[in-house]
Amino acid sequence: MSQINIKKLAAALGLSTSTVSRAFRNNSDINPLTKERILRMADELGYSPNLYASNLRESKSKTIAIIIPEFDNNFFSQAIKGIEQQARRNGYHTLIYVTEDDVKQEATFIRSLCNGRVEGVVMSASGEGLKHVHLNMLKERGIPLVFFDRCYEDVEATCVTGNDYESSYEATLHLIMNGCKRIAYLVVNKNVSIGKIRMQGYLDALKSAGLPCEDELIIECTNDKEEIYKSIKRSFEKMKPDGAFASVERLAMTTLRYCADVKLEIPSDFKLVCFSCLEIADMLNPPLSTIKQPAFEMGKRAAEILFEALCNKESVTEKQVILLPSTIIPRKSTAVVNNTKAIGL
Repeated sequence: MSQINIKKLAAALGLSTSTVSRAFRNNSDINPLTKERILRMADELGYSPNLYASNLRESKSKTIAIIIPEFDNNFFSQAIKGIEQQARRNGYHTLIYVTEDDVKQEATFIRSLCNGRVEGVVMSASGEGLKHVHLNMLKERGIPLVFFDRCYEDVEATCVTGNDYESSYEATLHLIMNGCKRIAYLVVNKNVSIGKIRMQGYLDALKSAGLPCEDELIIECTNDKEEIYKSIKRSFEKMKPDGAFASVERLAMTTLRYCADVKLEIPSDFKLVCFSCLEIADMLNPPLSTIKQPAFEMGKRAAEILFEALCNKESVTEKQVILLPSTIIPRKSTAVVNNTKAIGL
């Protein structure tokens, strides 16, 4: 059989090529039964449309970019699933870019995306700066942007994030109510939006409980595992905290390793809670108390807003913050010992 193309497929079906084309583009102005017949025949004949070429002719890439600071975090893998689900529903592809928390790398990616490669961007910000002028290029090219989780306050765009302040306040208060008096706050970058907000929740909880806010108990780390370990070891040996609130799960994992190395018993000697979407948190030793963010829903909602903007041919999204609630899950790592009943959140 000669190679099948759209004209031959249309002839075999007794339909016009434009009708067949609409079926593959998921257009709403085609009878569902006709569309089903077209797709079934295409499958039988082994026909696959070159949508990329046709999109180029129409100056549409049918592609969006997802820009994230890191892969080594379960939150982002779940958020990407939510974004990609919406992309598929809208007939779009995704390109994923990882900045490694480097705002300069972020700017490089943005510049490369302004050549028509993508129609929109869903992004979690990499780092703070005085200005983020590289993102103005998206607006100039008519490419809408939606933030999720982390955002820049000086950029006009919608941000879908969690109720980080309330969650951080409650998590810190949970440690205090379960006996902690010297609580460390572990953060990768306290100048990123979520780092600042989570730290404020921690500080306000200490203040409300009448506990001092010691600067040296705020431990700022890098993304390097060995450096994280050194920072935690150095600070813990000096400050002797009896609990820690980790703003990201990577810091909690290193804290668990450190405690095991120095025979610091959890939860009798030390208690730990962190933001995490780790599915095996309940299987760790000890099971880890977590603040679970709605990562999938966050990515899904951010993508929905982006596709609404694309449908309405809007070059920017409304400057607003949409908060989705997180869930605090107490486990053994923050439990009260000696058969004393733990005080609830």
